[in-house]
Amino acid sequence: MQDTYIFKEIPSQRPNTPLLDRIDSPAQLRELPAEQLTQLARELRSFLLWSVGQTGGHFGAGLGVLELTIALHYVFNTPEDRLIWDVGHQAYPHKILTGRREKMGSIRRKGGLAGFPKRAESEYDTFGVGHSSTSISAALGMALAARMQNSDRNSIAVIGDGAMTAGMAFEALNHAGHLHANMLVVLNDNDMSISRNVGGLSNYFAKLLSSRTYNQVRDSSKKVLQGKPHLMALAKKTEEHFKGMIAPGTLFEELGFNYIGPIDGHDLPLLVETLENIRELEGPQFLHVVTTKGKGFAPAEADPIGYHAINKIEPVPPSKPEPVSPPPAKPKYANVFGQWLCDAAELDDRVVGITPAMCEGSDLLAFSERFPDRYFDVAIAEQHSVTLAAGLACDGAKPVVAIYSTFLQRGYDQLIHDVAIQDLDVLFAIDRAGLVGEDGPTHAGAFDISYLRCIPNMVIMTPSDENETRQLLHTGMMFDGPAAVRYPRGTGPGSEIIKELTPLPIGKGRKVRDGSETVILNFGTLLTPALEAAEALGATVVDMRFVKPLDEELVLAMAEGHDLLVTLEENTIAGGAGSAVTEFLNARGVSMPVLQLGLPDAFVDHGKHAELLHDCGLDAGGIRHSIKSRLERLRHQTLKAVK
Repeated sequence: MQDTYIFKEIPSQRPNTPLLDRIDSPAQLRELPAEQLTQLARELRSFLLWSVGQTGGHFGAGLGVLELTIALHYVFNTPEDRLIWDVGHQAYPHKILTGRREKMGSIRRKGGLAGFPKRAESEYDTFGVGHSSTSISAALGMALAARMQNSDRNSIAVIGDGAMTAGMAFEALNHAGHLHANMLVVLNDNDMSISRNVGGLSNYFAKLLSSRTYNQVRDSSKKVLQGKPHLMALAKKTEEHFKGMIAPGTLFEELGFNYIGPIDGHDLPLLVETLENIRELEGPQFLHVVTTKGKGFAPAEADPIGYHAINKIEPVPPSKPEPVSPPPAKPKYANVFGQWLCDAAELDDRVVGITPAMCEGSDLLAFSERFPDRYFDVAIAEQHSVTLAAGLACDGAKPVVAIYSTFLQRGYDQLIHDVAIQDLDVLFAIDRAGLVGEDGPTHAGAFDISYLRCIPNMVIMTPSDENETRQLLHTGMMFDGPAAVRYPRGTGPGSEIIKELTPLPIGKGRKVRDGSETVILNFGTLLTPALEAAEALGATVVDMRFVKPLDEELVLAMAEGHDLLVTLEENTIAGGAGSAVTEFLNARGVSMPVLQLGLPDAFVDHGKHAELLHDCGLDAGGIRHSIKSRLERLRHQTLKAVK
């Protein structure tokens, strides 16, 4: 039974939700009669639309799993039954139904709710998640723990169809089937990527395949046929062919799961009935539900990519002010990369663009349209993206892997084993380097300098602005070997972008301000606050450009002419660019005070980027304060030594 209501705009006022307002926990949800669930879904959808309109945040995925969320909490005894969401941005309706409705106005803000499930936030968030394809492994671990504890609690993984493209999901499926674990995997197929076989017939068979009668007959038949292997094999093959005619589940059956579906993920009565049947079954179960991303909001249904997330909707002023021509929009760093890649492909027909499911995020749309034969979206398969690039490089292509910093972590072994050891000509364009603001620690690129710097053969570049990003990308392309250019989310200082591509000298930095006493060695896009702090301190500023190879000659020259050397980076201090400088000075026997400024040895929580930089002491005021404090201690030590 499809819901007939469709919202065409986001409510500007908090909607009237009398039924939802009574639900502060899933236990209260389970007290409702089943016939009220559709009304609850209507109220929850209107509240979600209004709430995200007030705060901004992930949007379409939550609308798509709204009925499924209600059904899961209605049928299963959460939090005793473990519910694991994958990917985490599906979880807004889950947060609303689990006691956090009145806190939704704080989501993704400093000190407020996280944008993803977080164990420290709620007992209903059984597993923290930001990236994808982890839910089945986690649910299997919880199912095995329940088995060890002789508990009959359920483990349920809800995985988006995009997340099913990752090898880790299939590794977990294979293991779960082998162990015959009591668990349920729900595939939220919100792009019809596996099957369009949805309707009355498939819904009927889903009920049949999940029913107790069918499964009792199935199990009884197996017992009868035990000891008769030829008949058992025939019966199994007959069952598989029968299911294969009505459902695309043969693969999951071969992995050891009892496949059920596909069913309409917005039909609440069907969902509840199917889940109640599945709850009584033993062994690994696989439920395939087909949903519409952005369900119930017409613009999001029409444009699921554009409405994946939205910005806060600002109120319209009562009287229209005089129109003012806005300043020209500054390009984001991702836009600088996207334009450069198109330009590079025009110059060299060996250039190939690769992304693990981040076409829009990495601004590869224009490249994919202009050079479709040289564009490869490998889906959520980071490991594959790296080794695919390695294979292309082996036979003369010039692959560019556009990948988020935290996503490259998932392909780290391939980076070492398949690219670096073989010294292959692969360029990594590392987006979302440094803090990413509202998405929090699961998406913060806090470690890439550290985990790349220890790999032989790597060249690591840290551009300070938009034009430096463009020119260093070109430098990496011209370099014959593995190279990486890291750049942050969002916009830069607005530097003029020079269209002409000029390779910069490998391993050479540049002095951008003369001063005395203190020198700041900047690695990356903190150059602007570094210069602001240096103005107040009278300090020298150097834009190092390269973490590896380090400009050793420039570091030595700066060490000789200053009393304090400061390294600055938006990367964890541990093992970062500052560590490279101190290791070099120590190896050369140079003894001088070094102050390393960067991200702390802690996971930095979510909030606005500027807020987080301030908290980490990486804005202009924090940089100035840290340097002044160190200089005062040095002067005090000098006076004490003289006395």
